[in-house]
Amino acid sequence: MTETSENIIHTHQNTSYKSPEHQSKMHCIAAMAKEEVKVFRTWSSRFALRVIWALKLKGIEHEYCYEDLSNKSPLLLEYNPIYKKVPVLVHNGRPIVESIVILEYIDETWKENPILPEDPYDRAMARFMAKFSDEKCLPAVWRAFTTQGKEREEAIAPALECLKTLEEWLVGKKYFNGETLGFADIVLAWIANLLGVFEEVMEVKMVTEERFPLLCAWIENLTNAPVINTIWPPRDKLLAKYHALHEARVGPK
Repeated sequence: MTETSENIIHTHQNTSYKSPEHQSKMHCIAAMAKEEVKVFRTWSSRFALRVIWALKLKGIEHEYCYEDLSNKSPLLLEYNPIYKKVPVLVHNGRPIVESIVILEYIDETWKENPILPEDPYDRAMARFMAKFSDEKCLPAVWRAFTTQGKEREEAIAPALECLKTLEEWLVGKKYFNGETLGFADIVLAWIANLLGVFEEVMEVKMVTEERFPLLCAWIENLTNAPVINTIWPPRDKLLAKYHALHEARVGPK
């Protein structure tokens, strides 16, 4: 899925004025020279949000470099030459890529407020939930979002099966991690915001109190967590973005 964002890289003839975007890029370069924690992101990337949530949960100061993936900066291409995408975490001048890898790096580097459980089995399950999210659940929901008619009807069934699995994992728990936010919650947090956007664009409701009461409770708990809800992308912008993506995939209504 292609991310779009405001372009942060501009050149200006008038040296007496530097746009906020230009200043942001210059600040980004200066911050990395001082070896601060830096996150390359776009305004809407759910994968980059994972990194930011983990850093916030641990109380780690960090700064952002906003990217326009239609006009990628030289810094992004330098730090992620293989995938050429966000997120990238730059720590002490060293880049780490891929959101799940970054989350594990963050947890191993900053021990306070661990996001992975201490128990080996629980840690393994958290990793499995993350893998399930990205390899099973998200593709199933995306397929339902990018189809229509009979094809969508067929696509919704496996998406609901994935959501049913998540519902079962929440039995007796406030979060997938237990009583506190953790690794699996961060990875699955796209459901709490983006799935509602998909539903509104499709005009199809998949997650209801009647069908998935525990998942609905989890969504409410996550939405009410300040560390999460203070950095949601603007919903109106998400709706505009995914309306356009949906129309590009399935055509206008």
